[in-house]
This record gives sequence, C-alpha cells and structure tokens, in this order.
Amino acid sequence: MNNRRKLLVALGASVVAAPLACFGQQQRPKVARIGLLESASRYAKGREALSTGLRELGYVEGKNIVIVERSTDGKYERLPGLVAELLQLKVDILVAASGPAIQAAQKATTTLPIVMVATADPVGIGFVSSLAQPGRNITGLSTLNVDLSSKYLELLRAAAPKISRVAVLMDTGSVNFERRLQLIQSAGQTISVKILPVLSATASEIDAAFAAMKQERAGALIVWPSPFFRSQGQRIAKLATQHRLPSMSAFREYAESGGLMSYGQNLAEQYYRAATYVDKIFKGAKPADLPVEQPTKFELVINLKTAKALGLTNLQELLFRADKVIE
Repeated sequence: MNNRRKLLVALGASVVAAPLACFGQQQRPKVARIGLLESASRYAKGREALSTGLRELGYVEGKNIVIVERSTDGKYERLPGLVAELLQLKVDILVAASGPAIQAAQKATTTLPIVMVATADPVGIGFVSSLAQPGRNITGLSTLNVDLSSKYLELLRAAAPKISRVAVLMDTGSVNFERRLQLIQSAGQTISVKILPVLSATASEIDAAFAAMKQERAGALIVWPSPFFRSQGQRIAKLATQHRLPSMSAFREYAESGGLMSYGQNLAEQYYRAATYVDKIFKGAKPADLPVEQPTKFELVINLKTAKALGLTNLQELLFRADKVIE
C-alpha cells in the first residue's frame, strides 16, 4: 500500500471514529433502580442508612442510582400490589425489609435479585436454602431475633425478679409467628415463667390486647419483633407504662420512645450493610452465592426514666451491662 492510500485509509477511519466518539460522550451511564419495600411505615433511619452505605461505595442518587420506596403503613395485604408496582417500574434489585415484605417479593419473582433486611430465621421460613449458600435469588441479612427468647426473659427477670407471668404481644401477620411462639413458650418453661400469648394485627386491637394482659395478670411484657409493632412502638410503650408492665422489644427505638428496654441488633445498621450486597450484585455476583450475614453485636438499651416510673430501683446489674442508658 502506497503512502497516498495509507493516508486515505487513515482519514477514512478518523471520519468513522469521530461520530462514534461523540456518540460515546453523549451516552449517559446506566442509572440503576433500587426498589425498597417495607412492611410497615417508612423507616427514615433505614432509608438514610441504605443511602449512606451506597454513597460510600460510589453510588450517587440521581446520577447512577435511584431508590424507589414503597411501604404498607402496617397493612400487609397491600404488599403484593406494591411489589407489582416495583416490578412494573423495572427496578434492577429489591431491598425487602422484614418477613412479610420478603415473602411477598419471593412470591412475585424468582429471577430479580432480592436483598433481605430485618428478618429472622430465613432458613426456617424458606427464604434461603442455607445461610452459607442461599441457593436462590434471595440473600442479605438475618436478625436472629427468633433465637433470643431466653435472653428476653433473662433481662426482664433481672429488672423484675418476682415476675412469673409474661405476656408476649405477637403480630399474627408476621411470617412464621407460630414457630416463634413455640420458642418463647419453651424458654419460659425452663425458668418456670408462664407465657401469655396476646395476638394483635391492627392498631384497633392493641387496646384490647392490653385489656387481655390485665385480665391474665401479666407481670411483664415482651413485644415480639414485628414491623407493625415497630411502627406502633411509642403507643405500645405508653400503654405498657400505664399498665405498670416492665416491657422490652428488639428495636432500640422502642426504648427510646418510652419502653423499659430493648435488646437486639441496630436495625439501621442492617440497612447500611445491605448496601454491600447491592454493590456486589451490581458488580456481577449472584444472590445464590452470597452468604447471609448474621449479627455479631446486640445492643442493650435501658430507659431509666421509665424504670423510675415503674418503681424499678434495683437495676445496677442491667445498667452495668447496658450499651445505652436513656435518662
């Protein structure tokens, strides 16, 4: 090839390449859509924590990601419709918070990646095949609240040593609540504490639940982990104090809003950690191969103001063990 032909070929290539280069510069990067599905009211701390986790991994809302939120305000029957909405919006991944939301997402899709947050016993419920090898399109974080039955009773006994009858407020809309009830009843038998299950699934049933506790002469209350009860935490805490019931929950917000104490994992931290799963999946990892993360730290929060209102004065041991004391 002579020099003139080489020059013409080079010029021709540059003419073809120039428009392609301009086209490439005009292309916007793909904006990933993350669907956030919550079983109760919107959890602002969780949403903020998820956003923070993603931002630290290089994702900027409005530039390369969009988070689309849907919550039920405690009306679990709305979940199938909300999942359908998110799928119609063509989200690339679902972050589902709590058992009912994960279950609804699981029923709606077997292909879209689902990152679970704030759920207990994902193997027993059937969300994953095992913690090490989830095996399906679902992975994420487990709270292990199902395994804390004995701990709840131990802490209540430390606060009020004479209690022999403990009411357990349970949400009938929660996934696998019958199994949870069996576990807490078994834990009660080992220390000769009678467990009084009180069921509630709507806001209107909460007052009736406390009336039943009074009739059964309950001496303390465990508010079993539930997205609905989390959204009703302040009201439940107030009623527990009015009925002179030392009470506890897994959510630290419960103690912060007036309950006697809480013991469990920081829920906002789970949303924050969920960002790492989202990132790995966006980078090509399969949910089936990503082990489920379990909590390594549990926080004990005690509301000293509530303890004084209940006349509980011998709390030195609990205060020494507490991660946070609200005065």
